[in-house]
Amino acid sequence: MIVKPIAPAQGEVVDGEFLFPVRVYYEDTDAGGIVYYANYLKFAERARTEYLRYLGKCQKEDLEGEEKTGWVVRHCEIDYLKPAVLEDELMVTCKITNIGGVTAIMHQEILRGNEVLVVIDVKVAHLSLATKKPVRIPKDLLSRMA
Repeated sequence: MIVKPIAPAQGEVVDGEFLFPVRVYYEDTDAGGIVYYANYLKFAERARTEYLRYLGKCQKEDLEGEEKTGWVVRHCEIDYLKPAVLEDELMVTCKITNIGGVTAIMHQEILRGNEVLVVIDVKVAHLSLATKKPVRIPKDLLSRMA
């Protein structure tokens, strides 16, 4: 078996916004041939995860660490403007619009070229997995997110 180290985060920051590429596969579509509505949330989640990796945060270390912390979605608003279809090359953006001690609000858009297909605003909270209660975002990560 060949074991390779995990690749660096995909995506890049351009003008203060994280950009993450996604291709639409057959499994992402519904019977009508368009992306199933819930899959846009998966695309957005992947972009947020890669953004944290880009900032140097390994979520696996937090999940397995002594204090066991993680991120949960507290609130989400989504507006579906236009459908994506099989083979589309999409760009998922992620920009922090507000950050507090335990929460962050991220604005995300899913685009096909310059065409905005979906707009998402999501509030995430940093949580202790042991107590299921909010805990402060570590200062080093907070400064990188700000």
